[in-house]
Amino acid sequence: MTSPGRTERLVLPGVLTAEQAARTVAGILATQRADGAIPWFRGHHLDPWDHTEAAMALDAAGEHARAEAAYQWLADHQLPDGSWYAAYADGDADRPTDRGRETNFCAYLAVGVWHHYLSTGDDTFLDRMWPAVYAAIEFVLALQQPGGEIGWKREDDGTPVKDALLTGSSSVYQALRCALAIADQRDEPQPDWELAVGALGHAITHHPERFLDKSRYSMDWYYPVLGGAVRGQAAKERIESQWDDFVVPGLGVRCVLPNPWVTGGESAELALALWAMGESDRAVDILRSIRHLRAEDGMYWTGYVFDDEVVWPRELTSWTAGSLLLAVAALGGDEATTAVFGGERLPLGLDPDCCR
Repeated sequence: MTSPGRTERLVLPGVLTAEQAARTVAGILATQRADGAIPWFRGHHLDPWDHTEAAMALDAAGEHARAEAAYQWLADHQLPDGSWYAAYADGDADRPTDRGRETNFCAYLAVGVWHHYLSTGDDTFLDRMWPAVYAAIEFVLALQQPGGEIGWKREDDGTPVKDALLTGSSSVYQALRCALAIADQRDEPQPDWELAVGALGHAITHHPERFLDKSRYSMDWYYPVLGGAVRGQAAKERIESQWDDFVVPGLGVRCVLPNPWVTGGESAELALALWAMGESDRAVDILRSIRHLRAEDGMYWTGYVFDDEVVWPRELTSWTAGSLLLAVAALGGDEATTAVFGGERLPLGLDPDCCR
């Protein structure tokens, strides 16, 4: 089990003690396969985005070798077009269960790789992962639409799905900025990426009509803030506008309206967004509100149906635990985590010639 001494940075009063954090990290490590893959839980599937989020949590806990193994799994199993399938049975690369290739899933590698580099300073790792990051970003940008938004995915037969999701595009925005940071660190300028991130950021902040209407989902509410496209006063106004719709005092954040279902992942991600806005007190309150989702083994239930007072689904997911650890790491000032989610030093790209 991970030593509490390695998780001192993950202590947050009312949320985690060092011993509790160590138990949560040990739970993620127990989920990870020997080849580095991190499925949702053993016997369920792996998707590349949640796999990366769990790996980032391992880095925040000082488990750098195990995080590196997770990124190496992605590099080893990247498809020829730079993508990954959307799901693999129990993290087995030979058993894809969803052969679509989703853009935000593929782009997120850049966030994880930059986070790992900032955690370790390992230039050799950055050099080794650069081809995978480059190929993934090129795959994603091939689905960027004329309005700047990112098409959702490619089907198994290669057909592009051009409809764009605000949550996914907001995640891609963060990933593109991390990819540009990697390129800058390697002194390999990517002017096309700079144009792409500028156009995407503009679409997110000024053109909601370019995205499918998924406003019932809390992720569409906070992800433009979490991904870094919306900050400052606009972020505060956005979060205030639907706070009472999505936040259930003492229980967490609803996943989707009007369902009486709060989820740990959405709650922890909202806490990260609040921290990025400078509202750490509210972020801590949200994290404290989901203590009821913590299980005895240190992992976290995916969600809770409060009308029925029942945990549902009966799943202890690595990504729920990972999202909570990352929120705690940001609130605790972990440099790599604050850099990736704060975004002050990430490249902004170039403003598009639009709306002038």
